[in-house]
Amino acid sequence: MTTELSLEVTLAVLGAALMHATWNAMVKSAGDKLLDTALVCIGGAAVVVPFMFVVAVPAPAAWPWLAGSMLAHVAYFFCLVGAYKSGDLSHGYPIMRGTAPLLVAGIAFLWLGESISATVWAGILLICGGVLSLGLAGKPTRTGLAWSLGNGAIIAVYTMVDAAGVRASGDAASYVTWMFVLDCVPFGLIVLLWRGRALVDYLRANIVRGIVGGICSSGAYGIAIWAMARAPVASVAALRETAVVFGALIGAWFLKEGHLRARLSGAVVVAAGIAAIKS
Repeated sequence: MTTELSLEVTLAVLGAALMHATWNAMVKSAGDKLLDTALVCIGGAAVVVPFMFVVAVPAPAAWPWLAGSMLAHVAYFFCLVGAYKSGDLSHGYPIMRGTAPLLVAGIAFLWLGESISATVWAGILLICGGVLSLGLAGKPTRTGLAWSLGNGAIIAVYTMVDAAGVRASGDAASYVTWMFVLDCVPFGLIVLLWRGRALVDYLRANIVRGIVGGICSSGAYGIAIWAMARAPVASVAALRETAVVFGALIGAWFLKEGHLRARLSGAVVVAAGIAAIKS
């Protein structure tokens, strides 16, 4: 693994960021956010299932990490629903994504022993500061803020779990493929038991939406895991949070949540952070 972000990795992660913001905007705009989250989750699994016949079964060392990822993602999906029920996309999304990189950077240093230069640290701090300014423009609700901050911690947990898992597996494609299929199982079953027929009807009526959301969801996270096998986890995690620029602008323009000027200012700070990481 290199100690710097290559242009290839940078462009791939930025593309993944746009995909991630897109499926989050889909969930936020849905009338029933729990069912739509389950739709995206199941859609992501459906898109990935064919690849299970191509990739290898993950190495035994990766299975404890896969189990941990399943649990963390169940919590993540429920916190996501809570955040979007309680507040705007342009509030919740930046706060969720902005708190995670700082936690990841600290954990990566302590747990994985990754050495991070002062310039990269400055970039991470700029990105996180810009992200949080995007989320705090306006007045997020207390409930929405609580859900979003909690999910930021969960994102940091599953980021580190999956980074360790993909390294234990030794095969990013294998790990990501099995992770997406397995992550769908507990959350899908919980929603099915909770909402029953309503979930089945929702899936039938929104097949295309589910496939599009699934492609964005699986593609975004798959690219991120691929990148973490080729560059420092903290740098990839911070660069990935540029998704909030896309998310904030989608919220301001398409979902009519306002505060466009403040969100553009935050985007400039995020861009400065990217430049610092790449320098």
